[in-house]
Amino acid sequence: MLCVFGALVWILVADSKVPVPLLQGWVIFVSLLTFILSSAYLIIFDIVYHFMALLFYFSAFVLEAATVAASVGAVKLPNSTASVLCISYPPQGNIFTVLDGTQYNINVAATIFAFVVTVCYGCSMMMGFRRWRMSP
Repeated sequence: MLCVFGALVWILVADSKVPVPLLQGWVIFVSLLTFILSSAYLIIFDIVYHFMALLFYFSAFVLEAATVAASVGAVKLPNSTASVLCISYPPQGNIFTVLDGTQYNINVAATIFAFVVTVCYGCSMMMGFRRWRMSP
């Protein structure tokens, strides 16, 4: 909103044909400079914020997907006295987790939603970048 009012100041002063150039020149300089700096700050802040959020959510998505992938192949078999772990194939990496059915489903849903949020932040960043390119 301040950018709009600042733009109005220099547009209106410039439209008045600047009858007192020494005084009104400074008004135009200040209002134009702060308009440009405020606009650049808002645009850069918007793009940088969404880019950082995109990176953080992408890393969260990858880690959550790794957690889910590390639990595939491990099944808890109920026994009369204790739970027995059955590993249908050996884990391929350094991570191995054992999740029951509910935990597995919850983590799959978290992985899906982390991916959706990552895509949304990426789209928001791209729209902010497009707004920046279209602005005069």
